[in-house]
Amino acid sequence: MNIPDISTLTLRDTGPPTSGNIPPSVPDDIMHATDDRSMVKLRNYAKSIPYSIEPNSKMQAMLDFILLRLAQCVEAKDYDPGLLQWDSMLTYWCMLKYPIPKEKRVALIKIYYHVCTTPGMPNHIVAASSDALQVLSRSKKKLSIDDLRLPWQPVYRILSKDLFLTRRQYEISQTSWYMGYVAETVRRFFHPAAINEMLSTFLPPMNCISLNSLLASQYYLLTFLPHSHPQSYLPMLFRIWESVNSYMFDDRMLQFLARLAEIHVDPSVSDPQRNQDIPDDARSEGEGRPNWSKEDLEAKWKWSGLFDEVGIFSEAEWGFIMAKCMSSMEIPLADQGSLTTGPNADGQASFEVNRLPKPSWRIPSLARIIVYSMAPDGLPSPSSSAPTPFFTPLASGASTPLPQQNGGLADYLSAPLGKGGHLKAKTYLAGCKALDALARLIASTESFFHPTNSGSWTSDLSAFIKYIVYDFNKRWYEEQRPDCKTPTHRRLTREIRRELVKCLRTVTLLAMFSQDNTTVSNIQSCLKSMSVMEPDLILHPILERAEPALEALVETHRTTAVIKALGAVAPAMVCRDVYYPGAKHLLPILELLLPGIDLNDPPKTFCTTSFVSEVAQYIKFGELFAKTEQPIGDGTEPIPTPPSDAPAIEFERFPDGVEAWSDDNLTQEEEDAILRDSSGTFADWVAAFLRRVILLFENLPEEGPNGAAGGATEVQLVDAVSGAFSQICVHLSEPLYDMVLSLVYDYATQNVRSNAVRAIHQLVECVANANPQKTLDRFLPICDQRIRTELDHGASSLRITSGGSTPLPSDATLHWNLAILRGAMYNDGRVTLKYRDRLISLFKILHEKTFSKRGYSSSGKLISSTLLTLSHTYPLENKFVNPDEWHSQDFKSNHHKYWGKLYKPEDVKLTWHVPSKEEIEFVLQIFREFVEPILGSLNSLLEPSIVRDEIWRNDFCRHLSFVRNAFSGIPTLAREVIPPEEQWSAMETSDILLEIPEMIACIEPLNSGFALPDPSDPRHQYITGLRRKFGEFLHKASVSLQQQGEENTVDAVHGLIRSIRTYLLEYGDSRDSYYLQADRYQNELNIARHYAGQKEWPRALYVRRARLYNAARLRWNSIERRRGPLEDSLIDDVTQWSMWSFITVRESSQSLLESLCNSFDGVRRRCLPALYKALEPGTEDDRMKGALWTLNMSTLAKYAIGEPTLATEFIQKLFACQHNEKSSIQDCVASLAETCLSNFGEPNHVVYQVENQDLADALRDLRSLVGQAGSSKDELLARCRTQRIERIAITDKAISQTTDTVLTIANDERTHWRYAIVAVRCLRSLIRRDVPLKPSHVKLLFGKSHDSNASMRYYAQRGIMKISRYIKLRTLADGPVDLALEQNHNPLRRRVPVEEPTREVFESILEEYKTPLNLERARQEPLLRDKLDSGWLVFGKTLDRFLAPDSTISPFPAWDLSNQEVVSTIRTISTDPTFWKNLSTHYSAENNTDVVMQDNLCVVKSIFQLLGDEPFEALRPTLEELLANKDKNKQRAAAEFIAGILIGSKHWPTDSQVKFWEWFVPHVKNVFNQKSNETLSVWSSFFEHVFYNKDPRRMQPLADKIMESFQSVDFKGESTFEIVQVLCFFRAFYEQLGIKFTPWVEDALDRCWAELKCDHEEVLAYLSEILAFTEKIMWRPNPSLLTAETFVRECRTLPASADLLGVRGTFHEGRVADLVKRFPIWRAERLPGVRAFQSTYDRVGILVCKWLFQMVHDVNATSAFDYILPLMPELVRFTEVNDNDELAYRAKLLMVRMCGVIVPRQHINPLLDEFFSAIQTFPSWKVRLKIIPLVQVFYFRQSFLISDARLVQMMEVICRCLDDEIVEVREMAATTLSGILRLSPRRSVLALKDRFVRLIKISKLPEDKKSPAYHTAMRQLHAAILGVCALIESYPYTIERWMPELLTNILAEHTYDPIPISTTVRKCASTFRKTHQDTWHEDSKKFTEEQLAALSTLLSGSSYYA
Repeated sequence: MNIPDISTLTLRDTGPPTSGNIPPSVPDDIMHATDDRSMVKLRNYAKSIPYSIEPNSKMQAMLDFILLRLAQCVEAKDYDPGLLQWDSMLTYWCMLKYPIPKEKRVALIKIYYHVCTTPGMPNHIVAASSDALQVLSRSKKKLSIDDLRLPWQPVYRILSKDLFLTRRQYEISQTSWYMGYVAETVRRFFHPAAINEMLSTFLPPMNCISLNSLLASQYYLLTFLPHSHPQSYLPMLFRIWESVNSYMFDDRMLQFLARLAEIHVDPSVSDPQRNQDIPDDARSEGEGRPNWSKEDLEAKWKWSGLFDEVGIFSEAEWGFIMAKCMSSMEIPLADQGSLTTGPNADGQASFEVNRLPKPSWRIPSLARIIVYSMAPDGLPSPSSSAPTPFFTPLASGASTPLPQQNGGLADYLSAPLGKGGHLKAKTYLAGCKALDALARLIASTESFFHPTNSGSWTSDLSAFIKYIVYDFNKRWYEEQRPDCKTPTHRRLTREIRRELVKCLRTVTLLAMFSQDNTTVSNIQSCLKSMSVMEPDLILHPILERAEPALEALVETHRTTAVIKALGAVAPAMVCRDVYYPGAKHLLPILELLLPGIDLNDPPKTFCTTSFVSEVAQYIKFGELFAKTEQPIGDGTEPIPTPPSDAPAIEFERFPDGVEAWSDDNLTQEEEDAILRDSSGTFADWVAAFLRRVILLFENLPEEGPNGAAGGATEVQLVDAVSGAFSQICVHLSEPLYDMVLSLVYDYATQNVRSNAVRAIHQLVECVANANPQKTLDRFLPICDQRIRTELDHGASSLRITSGGSTPLPSDATLHWNLAILRGAMYNDGRVTLKYRDRLISLFKILHEKTFSKRGYSSSGKLISSTLLTLSHTYPLENKFVNPDEWHSQDFKSNHHKYWGKLYKPEDVKLTWHVPSKEEIEFVLQIFREFVEPILGSLNSLLEPSIVRDEIWRNDFCRHLSFVRNAFSGIPTLAREVIPPEEQWSAMETSDILLEIPEMIACIEPLNSGFALPDPSDPRHQYITGLRRKFGEFLHKASVSLQQQGEENTVDAVHGLIRSIRTYLLEYGDSRDSYYLQADRYQNELNIARHYAGQKEWPRALYVRRARLYNAARLRWNSIERRRGPLEDSLIDDVTQWSMWSFITVRESSQSLLESLCNSFDGVRRRCLPALYKALEPGTEDDRMKGALWTLNMSTLAKYAIGEPTLATEFIQKLFACQHNEKSSIQDCVASLAETCLSNFGEPNHVVYQVENQDLADALRDLRSLVGQAGSSKDELLARCRTQRIERIAITDKAISQTTDTVLTIANDERTHWRYAIVAVRCLRSLIRRDVPLKPSHVKLLFGKSHDSNASMRYYAQRGIMKISRYIKLRTLADGPVDLALEQNHNPLRRRVPVEEPTREVFESILEEYKTPLNLERARQEPLLRDKLDSGWLVFGKTLDRFLAPDSTISPFPAWDLSNQEVVSTIRTISTDPTFWKNLSTHYSAENNTDVVMQDNLCVVKSIFQLLGDEPFEALRPTLEELLANKDKNKQRAAAEFIAGILIGSKHWPTDSQVKFWEWFVPHVKNVFNQKSNETLSVWSSFFEHVFYNKDPRRMQPLADKIMESFQSVDFKGESTFEIVQVLCFFRAFYEQLGIKFTPWVEDALDRCWAELKCDHEEVLAYLSEILAFTEKIMWRPNPSLLTAETFVRECRTLPASADLLGVRGTFHEGRVADLVKRFPIWRAERLPGVRAFQSTYDRVGILVCKWLFQMVHDVNATSAFDYILPLMPELVRFTEVNDNDELAYRAKLLMVRMCGVIVPRQHINPLLDEFFSAIQTFPSWKVRLKIIPLVQVFYFRQSFLISDARLVQMMEVICRCLDDEIVEVREMAATTLSGILRLSPRRSVLALKDRFVRLIKISKLPEDKKSPAYHTAMRQLHAAILGVCALIESYPYTIERWMPELLTNILAEHTYDPIPISTTVRKCASTFRKTHQDTWHEDSKKFTEEQLAALSTLLSGSSYYA
């Protein structure tokens, strides 16, 4: 674990400030405010920084102003930029931690919610609003549903409309994701009274036959239904869940249940009375409140919550959840692939479902469900002392008679085990059912934690246990709080906690050594949580593993694993509150860790430093004496050796009854005494650690040009080691610190290492951080003297400016001492004051005499560090206790009692460095005496008369480096003041275009620790003036260098760019970056966290938090930066440099320009003209390339293309780049074009026409709260609205100009095809729904639709589809809301009320599809139904139906009047035969597809939908020509044209439709008569497209033809192709109809069933698909009435056995029974040998296997078991056939895959019976060999659904197989038995053990090996030995009491028996050795010396156990 170093409080670090010696004054309205939680928090923040913050009243006034502006923007519909501006201001205001009053928070949430749900709102506004919504509403403590209600329908309306796209929609937006996100964010504010209305809305569309419908309905249910009252709908959700097989469904359901389980530990949440108590004031228009009967839910007594048998779940539901949990681990067994049935079914879901927010990972959800279902809810089983506890033991069976008395060995082995066991009450581990289930799960997956058995599942398993303990701790500490609402009798107990840790301990310790980083990280987290829960159970096993690992007795990776584990359990060693006895182990561990600092083993070093850092921040390093500390000396004297009685890690035996590894036998006083004695070794250890660090530094590689030694790893190593050492230094006692300082001083002054210059700087920094005074006093004099000496002797005298130069060896001493001095200048500016003259003198000498790059750079950094130390505000220390405690006598004497101390926020006292008057004066002195003269020298270097040679270059770079570093050291010295005239000028040239100034947000400066905040202060004026002089020089130098040419310029320019960066960006939080601080704070929070919801933290964390708060205030003052003429000039300079000829200069300038765009307003707008100019002809290639790459930066590209008023010019300039043909430049243009197109969306201003009354009401509420209730007289609002209207008009005009510009370019023949494609893509985006199109626009796209370039055609066709869609939309939309939601109102659509919601009505509706349409009646009565929108599960209130069109009059008499010219243009083009001829040329060209292309047919559809049959005559000759040509590509083109016409003709006048059918029907016959494999897929896909979402009666001739062909085809014909063609077309027909195919089902099945004996294999495959399909579409739920109310009620009230969802496979029941009868007959008729596969038995067998295989992989997989059960005996026989491999393979595969589906409870026992029957009755041993492992797999997957009685029976059956004649079967039975025993009742295990031992003892092998008795005896003995081995292997990682005897007294005696006995014994012993080697140090204690000796003989003389 790489732990950030909390104490590296580098000045370059970004941190917060708090009081130094004088505490800041906290404003009265904060100090004396009520004890409101948010005000207490603000008070703590105010106290934590060293300056006064603004009064709450002032900041509330600022908030009111922000909210007023925000409300005005929304009311004026000024969403962008107005709302975005003030939303960002609100975000920045929230960083300041002032509270938002509840009523304002409520009003804000309403506004943001209604902004998000306003139809047509642009997605970037929705994104900002949804984020604000989440931030404002996330705290459950600040708001509840009592404070706020929101309507659910607005978000549902948009989401349901946007989720699924039509065929012609291709613009994939994020709308669905945002709406889902908004719904999930605010669902807790949906009123529980709306539940019935929600169910009435979401359930009718649900149709489990369609996975899309199922998943969408599930998403609505689980995202909108309030969590608070699930009692009415939860049983329904479970019923649906148990009925479907879908991994995606599982994920979301588990997430939902996890949330419910957590919420409902508080019973009051679900109290029905709450429904009445909560005001119901947030209903949408038309929203009802159906009052459903809930008699079954009424409580007789006081409401006691949702608690059921296990948590809030019933036993049956719990078993199902646990079965899902088991399958979620994705553990592969012998059933490889069985877990893919759910993901396979999910393949039917379309991509749209994935646009919704993803559910959280199922592993944390499962963990949460289990933890929050724990309660003392059962009888406790006896407490276990085993490392892994077990569960639910049953009573032992009756005594078992000997085999001779009981009819043979098999009967003996399988004698009943469970008699009497069912009479006793069931008990649970710690009396907790959920924990018991968890223990079973862990026991069954135990072996998969082991590193040797790892795989993709290991990370899931380790994450699972991590989340289990994390959530357990979270809940445990929640229940310790006084306000906990969980009933006392439902709370977690200490027994549950202890047994949970025991349960997880073994597997955690196993997985600890994994080589997978994710797994190790999970295990560390798990160990940390468990060490807080039960430290005595966790710490000692880790310590026992630590000694051999740290003494290098094991593999290297085990050492790092142990160090990581020690880091995880560190709280148990250093936090006395966590585990008092743990502290005595710390020093021995630290000593063992010393070799971990090793340059040659970076991973080990990282782990070691991480552990040391973790430990060092919680303890003080110092000896413990009774009274005062004794001086230790200066480190030169020998250090006394530690006392002889210092604790070692001992591994002793514990007497019976004492918990292994416990520390309970010592009192706290005794613990302290041991710790006191051992503290003397701290000095030794610290000195040794420092020596290891120095050794590592000495062995570093030589430093490179950048000052880093070696590569990234070495740099990280030095940082890690320094970080750990810094933590140690901070917490050293005074004597120890003096010793360390002396050691560091001696090393630094007696050595010079050119490879460790950077390292020595960090080392000295560590000691300076702890005590800057002592460090500086020690180091400054000698460093000063040595630096001067070195400079006098010529160090750094060689002029070098190149950044790539390696330092000279002769300069090493200078660099070494500069690094030391810079490190010593680290922490407290006050200590430098006494050296001010000496330092200024030194700076001057360094400036005069350092000429090499490294020399003057290091000197500059020294000055920068000095200035930063003096002028910055930062915390002075971060010790683990407050300064007053640190210096107290009690702490010095007893600091061990304070170890790991945690603080509440109010108890922390911080010490800050705040620049004093003297320090500021010293800073100004440095600038006056040192920096100002250098700046003068720099100006003189720019004089025209100066020769610009290499000396000039060196002087320029050198001087500039010093000045730049000086200014980079004062980011918080003087606060920047923006003059009003500059502010006004900046607004006028802002990046925000066309906005009134009042709506552009401005910042009011706040206190943030600037040393000189007052602009009238002469000191402020001086430093500001000097800074401006620096800026003026930079501009002057920039202009000069640009004119100079390239000679002697590059290094100077690099320095100049860095200086401009410093001048413009080094301000405010540049050195204390808010975002970096926030990341560090979050990381340190995560590391310090012991449990979720922790309230007390280490003090260092509060230091970091205070730094973060200071950084937030600095960030506030840095938001708005001064941009005057000088800054503008520098921005222009940077823009020019970003186009310079040298690529390195260009890159650094472009990076700076991007940063400037993010920091200064107006930069983007300013630099665009210069960049455009560089794109003109005649520009140098490099300059043009620089301009293009600069424009390609996302900040600039988005702005240039996204602002419509700027886009026209940008596009003109971009397309003008054709003039330069250089390939590298064209690549740049292509990249820029791609960037722009991705940000160039469709313009849409519909939202400004939408009126949202809810939003208006919310605005009124907010305005009333901020004191501006009336909006009629609001002059500013009127101006804002007027400006917005004007802005839209200007924008529309600009978009029109852009369109004209692009059209001109696209029409120009000189435009290169690459550019033409970009033009067409732009034109496609410029097609708008809110304004009419231009005919020229349309004409161009139609022209490009038959262009020779495929990409051009692709984009043009998509454009045509969009044009047609929008014309239709503008015609059929009723207003702006419809336009926004793309909602059509077809004049033929009718909503028909549902009179009788019964199943009979639904079936009659389906039956109508088969009856041809009566057109006359259909024109009067809506009979057509293209989609069944409800009725499968329940009916909605109405059904959507359509009238048939009139015979001659179009239902759309005139398309959108504003687009008449466009329609006329389309008519002109499409009635020209040439257009169709050209189009057909490309449609019929050869391509890579064998199916109809959707884009092509959609273009044809678009035209024919608009124009009716007008264009047909123009198309007809071309179409007939294509149909006549048998070529595959011509046929595909014809199919695309015809499909487009058919789909587009849906609403033609019926006479036109009839006319077309009259033409087409004769051609249909030709289609069916084609005998070509090539065209089969073409016409199949044609049928798929034309029947998609269509009432088959619209395609009556095609439907008739397909059904006629299917009924008349000869299945016994010789030509397979003819049959396959008919079946292929038939499949396309029925698959697209789906449930609408119901009326034809029986006929189709009768036809298929008659052909079961068909000889054609391909045909049988089609038949199997028909069987699977018909089963699926005939699935019908069985509520008594098809209403939501009835369905939901019956889900609650009917027994679990009632098949309410109709999932039982009953439809094919008769046919399956028929098969069961006929299979024996066919088997008897089966052909022998090689002709076997031709037998009816084999053919039908394969068909059945394929059919059931498809069912198992579908959504309705559970219904397959009704068919598998009766066919099971036959399936088993299929596996036995040896002359048809395919049949045997398919049968085996089916049985394997079915194990992965969770079996319905009613099928569990029958399936097991079938397995047992196959094992016991089938004569073939091969069958047994295949079925036995299946039993184990089935048991593993379904173990939570199998009863204990069945488990015992299973063992009995498997035990019988131990007596099988075949050795392989016996061995397989033993393997299976060991797997089952792992989860078996303990009594059964003991009974079996006695049985096997008894059998071994009576089994003697006769001497005559040839006698029959010998083989019988051998088998008997082998069976018993196998049984014993199975028992041993069933406990792979523990030693049971009976195990040593079995191993050493039973098995060892048979080591040399004949084969197979001896091989079985040796294999068992080998496995035992492998699984127990990790824990042998503890396991060996279970054996006596004699047993250990016997054990070694078992392993062939191995001394491993000796």
